Amino acid sequence: MTEGAQERKQSDRWATTLSLALCLGILLCSAVARAQSVAFINPGKSDEAYWVTVTQGMQAAADSLGMTFEVQYAQREHLKTLDIAREMVARPAGKRPEYIVITNDYAVAGELLKIINAAGVKTFLAYSSIPADQRGDIGAPRTQYKGWLGSLEPRAEDAGYLTARALIERGKKEKAFGPDGKLHLLAIAGDRSTPSSINRNQGMHRAVAENPMVVLEQEVYAAWTREKAAEQTEALYQRYPHARLMWAGNDLMAFGAMNSWEKRGGKPGVDAWFSGVNTSTEALEAIKSGRLTSLAGGHFITGAWALVMIYDYHHGRDFADEGLELERPMFAQFTPQLADRYMERFSKGFQSVDFRRYSKVKNPQLKRYNFGFAQLLEAKR
Repeated sequence: MTEGAQERKQSDRWATTLSLALCLGILLCSAVARAQSVAFINPGKSDEAYWVTVTQGMQAAADSLGMTFEVQYAQREHLKTLDIAREMVARPAGKRPEYIVITNDYAVAGELLKIINAAGVKTFLAYSSIPADQRGDIGAPRTQYKGWLGSLEPRAEDAGYLTARALIERGKKEKAFGPDGKLHLLAIAGDRSTPSSINRNQGMHRAVAENPMVVLEQEVYAAWTREKAAEQTEALYQRYPHARLMWAGNDLMAFGAMNSWEKRGGKPGVDAWFSGVNTSTEALEAIKSGRLTSLAGGHFITGAWALVMIYDYHHGRDFADEGLELERPMFAQFTPQLADRYMERFSKGFQSVDFRRYSKVKNPQLKRYNFGFAQLLEAKR
């Protein structure tokens, strides 16, 4: 073979290699471009333990499933959720998310659906959906708003019931009765409009109704904050001097109630007993030390489960066969031992969880989603 022929052959090889590289690059770029994009309008604050944990769980699920994920915090300003939605859907077609996960905190979901659906972006409601008696012209998913795919809610009544029942049992054990021989309980709820708040309160009321010896003295609303709960309970302790049981709709309000009790010289877990909801490090440490008597949590993972459902829908396995509006048990009642297990497993986040194992697309043998929280504690790394 002549030198010229060898050069032409080598040149052809380089051309072929370059062509293959370019094709591969195009394919890789296409794969990235087709990556499923999901955004979450987080109603909480960006430094609020619960809602930050929610985001961490969703990010872990998105990474596990190969989805692109964006979160924006509304900082508990319910009108800001609408502004965030408008900004997201106003982006150029290639830069707006394909799916937006929203909540119905402060009853804003109806307006969010109008904004997002009009832009042709699909929506999924997580944590709190729209109660039937507040639907108006909204209707069911995939009817009036075609892009509203469905909803997933933790069975919030469980949290209220489990914590109140445990609190009452502890009061009986400690003989924390007033002069009338009854247990006197104060309740600090989140807000009047968020469905999860309403349902937690209903669970608490159910536990009280099962125990005629319990007197619910008063139920107040502290907007989910430690500061407001501390302020309100200062007056409540004076008004109801025999109340020794304090039920709270989340951990921050429980700590606020504890703080004002301690200002009076009291000792939580010794001369008054408190309950809360959520899995903040502070709450887990409090259940271990005994300052907090009962704690329910684990429902933060709802957003991650929502991404699993959206992933399956996007890849042709619709969750409609289980229903468009799902409400499932997710709460675990934390003992000191379970708190230790949780902190050991998830103190550095949730990247150790392989969310692919919960996808019906990835596991065609799965017939029904399991959204229980306990399985994550036991799953192999």
